Amino acid sequence: MTQHDVEVPTADGVAPASLHVPDGDGPWPAVIMYPDAAGLRAAHRDMAEHLAGLGYVTLVPDVYYRDAPWAPFDAATVFADSDERARLFALMGTVTPEVMAADARAFIDFVLARPETTGGPVGTTGYCMGGRTSMIVAGRLGEAIGAAASFHGGGLAVADSPESPHLRAGDITATVYVAGAVEDQSFTDDQRELLEAALTEAGVSHLVETYPAHHGFAVPDNDTYDEAAASRHWKALADFFGRTLT
Repeated sequence: MTQHDVEVPTADGVAPASLHVPDGDGPWPAVIMYPDAAGLRAAHRDMAEHLAGLGYVTLVPDVYYRDAPWAPFDAATVFADSDERARLFALMGTVTPEVMAADARAFIDFVLARPETTGGPVGTTGYCMGGRTSMIVAGRLGEAIGAAASFHGGGLAVADSPESPHLRAGDITATVYVAGAVEDQSFTDDQRELLEAALTEAGVSHLVETYPAHHGFAVPDNDTYDEAAASRHWKALADFFGRTLT
């Protein structure tokens, strides 16, 4: 695989990103991989390398580029440090659904302009905060997204939130795959049932599962990383994109 540090023009500036291209002769389908709240870092570059190895041109954006330069977070300790947790939540608050959608259009335009890609629609996948982003983008960009995956994503179906992704289920044309975690207060059983009901009512082709692992299970530098669940996630993602992206 080949990794490139790239800069993506957006309506609000330039977003640094990591672009990963499979070995061999393309073109290949394109995927936007949204990092968790700790942001673009080595762990997500490694994950993008893995996905590129499965045959997908993968773009991992810095979703906090408007606040650059921002100091990196230690994903394993950030939530235990009150100052770092407050700094993280402040950054998270800047990435609204409107921002996610506007940036996604720029990311998609950028990656589809690359000669290595087959053209749209693209796939999205995301982790924790990025899992919610993947679902929000699917509900706001319609046919531009062919497949949307979310792993241990939070806030996917919040009954009293006007920004909850499940409220736009009727606008999703992508196939959806959601893998939740056990004992996850950011995606409870009630939220899971609400999301399932919304997707079913909207006629969205989908699968919502719960892995026997905790929030953060798929990202290697999280203290809750679970090797068996991470391996299951890679197999599920390969099968999912293999069925939905061409």
